[in-house]
Amino acid sequence: MPMASSKTSTAGSATYGAKDIQVLEGLDPVRKRPGMYIGSTGLAGLHHLIWEVVDNSVDEAMAGYCTAITVTLHEDGACSVKDNGRGIPVDPYPSGPHKGKSALEVVLTVLHAGGKFGGEGYKVSGGLHGVGVSVVNALSKRVLAEVDRGGTRYRQEFVEGGKPKGKLSKVGPSPKKDVTGTTITFWPDPTIFAAEGVEFVARTVTERLQTMAFLNKGLEVNFVDERKEKAQKITYQYKGGIIDFVKHLNASREALFTKVAHYEAAEADQTLDVAIQWNTGYYEGIYGYANGISTVEGGMHVEGFRTALTSVLNKYARATGALKEKDDNLLGEDIREGITAIIAVKLREPQFEGQTKAKLGNVSIRSFVQKETNARLEEWMMENPSEANRIVKKAVAAAQARIAAKNARNAVRRKTALAGAGMPDKLKDCTATDPAETELFIVEGDSAGGTAVDARDPRTQAILPIRGKILNVERARLDKMLKNNEIQTLITAIGGGIGNDEFDATKARYHKVVILADADVDGSHIRTLLLTFFYRQMRPMVESGYIYIAQPPLYSTEVGKEKIYLKDDSAKERFLAEHPNHKKEFQRLKGLGEMDWQELRETTMHESSRTLLQVTVDEAALAEDIMSVLMGDDVESRKQFIQTNARDVRNLDF
Repeated sequence: MPMASSKTSTAGSATYGAKDIQVLEGLDPVRKRPGMYIGSTGLAGLHHLIWEVVDNSVDEAMAGYCTAITVTLHEDGACSVKDNGRGIPVDPYPSGPHKGKSALEVVLTVLHAGGKFGGEGYKVSGGLHGVGVSVVNALSKRVLAEVDRGGTRYRQEFVEGGKPKGKLSKVGPSPKKDVTGTTITFWPDPTIFAAEGVEFVARTVTERLQTMAFLNKGLEVNFVDERKEKAQKITYQYKGGIIDFVKHLNASREALFTKVAHYEAAEADQTLDVAIQWNTGYYEGIYGYANGISTVEGGMHVEGFRTALTSVLNKYARATGALKEKDDNLLGEDIREGITAIIAVKLREPQFEGQTKAKLGNVSIRSFVQKETNARLEEWMMENPSEANRIVKKAVAAAQARIAAKNARNAVRRKTALAGAGMPDKLKDCTATDPAETELFIVEGDSAGGTAVDARDPRTQAILPIRGKILNVERARLDKMLKNNEIQTLITAIGGGIGNDEFDATKARYHKVVILADADVDGSHIRTLLLTFFYRQMRPMVESGYIYIAQPPLYSTEVGKEKIYLKDDSAKERFLAEHPNHKKEFQRLKGLGEMDWQELRETTMHESSRTLLQVTVDEAALAEDIMSVLMGDDVESRKQFIQTNARDVRNLDF
């Protein structure tokens, strides 16, 4: 849904030059404090380099100049991003300290240089205010930029964190006379990303690229992996845009009806694209995007949509008699139960809160989205009474369940109050009371729980054994959950309440909640059930970084008289490479119960020698999709997901 017409596009292409590239400050700080620019120097930061370059290509697509983007992971560790946009300008910079340098060199070597500040370079953009490609240059050991403009191929190379190896040069004619575009190839600097390495994860890249294709209707997004044993080619292109996105998100769920409600609107310098479909599940999935950027914390566009949604549904329910005069209005949470919605807006001057752009702050977009949703959604419901009635019926059932859940909550609270101290009997609490230094280990089984009690530091580490597999909360409403003893115990031990609307992470009694389960199929299932519970009912704990997974070793062996523990098969292979003549057997540790408390302490619980995996939420829509696949009813989707992604599991990243 480009905001520029084809006529405007032609004019824009003719006038887009060095004068549109404005310089705000230098590049020096990037290598000193990379986390300020890409969030971290771990795997998330490494992949952020790709997003920075791709976002520039997507900006060209949103402006109406680019129809295809290709991201390639090369065998030598490089990544290239190619588009058929206008090509970064190559004419000499007109003024100031960079006068005479090519605009391409300025864009690649100066922070805050780009076509998104003033001028007519872009009507809307999602790139990080021009810092993108220069930051990638600063954090790479080598960058090669190739541009096609005016029938000529231009090239410039940069090394050692952004130093030009030479001036911009003409290397010959473009492959085709009328072809334009940019290809940026970069080799990440391993000294910057030393902690977790510079190997890109295919799944992380493809998920982001697929989302970009959904959000830019008709845009062809190609992914090519040239690495041995990982080679693949995928093309994403969606003529239905976000309608296809909603269908994709609901594919592993049971849709309430087959139709997808969809409407678009535009005014002045802002546009709106909305797609909605309900499913038979119990969780809300509303995802906001602004200029192609995922606003995981919502913002004014999502707020305007929610307000209008509640108003329209209540108005329709009363008009059709589903709600009587004496009945209370349906609450927003009742109406949003089982919803999957994409709210995609584009605007000229987006105001994002925070460096990560998690929330959109433009007040004008709230009233625009609210006004259009009030009119367009009401119209859709009147035209589709069968679907509208199903939505209302589901919302009424959700309201009844909400009242039942409130009563169940109160029953849990009364039970806790009557228990005196209020903590579950099976919880072996720690003596420290500062949540910042306390840890709760959720341990599978009573026998392993007893071992963990002996292995812990009683001052800072609490132990909560759970028996068997907890309820799968993906398939249950809150009122049913609250009747489950194991879930009641978890709620009471952690504190902070229950339900994402009510839960308060600041009241949590522990800032580290560690899932400690066996390294077998049953242990994996228990971990997934617990993670589903935290994600669905205590999501602020996940968002705050309070949820961890313990990494008990899979093998043990002996070197001399010393017992050595190895985390997994990869660790075993590294050990054998270092000790090729090792003769002792490897014992596979099937369960936590096989370790004595000293072993459990040294390998899994002691702060100085353990390995914990922190669980994070990077992209809300992807997290929702993964949860539904892993814990929903669609067995085939679950099997396919596990088979596809088994090789890529290095981090657990919802």
